[in-house]
Amino acid sequence: MPTMVDPRYPIGQYEARPFSIETKVEWLADIKFLPIILENAVANLDEAQLHTPYREGGWTVHQLVHHIADSHINAFCRFRLGLTEDNPVIKPYDENGWVQLYDVQKLPVNISITLLHALHARMYEMLKYVTDDEWNNRTLFHPEHKRTMRLWYVLGMYAWHGKHHVAHITTLREQKGW
Repeated sequence: MPTMVDPRYPIGQYEARPFSIETKVEWLADIKFLPIILENAVANLDEAQLHTPYREGGWTVHQLVHHIADSHINAFCRFRLGLTEDNPVIKPYDENGWVQLYDVQKLPVNISITLLHALHARMYEMLKYVTDDEWNNRTLFHPEHKRTMRLWYVLGMYAWHGKHHVAHITTLREQKGW
């Protein structure tokens, strides 16, 4: 009997990995190519499909796309802070509140996908020059989790985050035969 995958985590939860050049190349590629992969994941979905929750009680595809943009705007700022300040305190935000705001409700997903193309081009360009020493020694403090995180951990988390939400969409498409 096949094991049931938790629909909240179709690729599993984020697991930190030790620093390696191979993993760095992989994670930077995840950052670089997320907008294209996301755009392909929502290609040809109609409005009804975009407003379908990816799981019972979950966000709609429409909300997921806008959430990724919101989250990765924060990621971009967090990386910039981490690279220019000593262990800065980052600002948590209410992601459930953000997906209820009018821009998310009213604007089509292509707005956030366009934003992600530009944002990820900037983010990738910034991150590809981070030194191995900076990945391992530059940190952020997350007050909500009450912990200091190395930039390396944060890179992995956002590489995972994009794939995590794309998998929500692609899994829904498979389940619905879209």
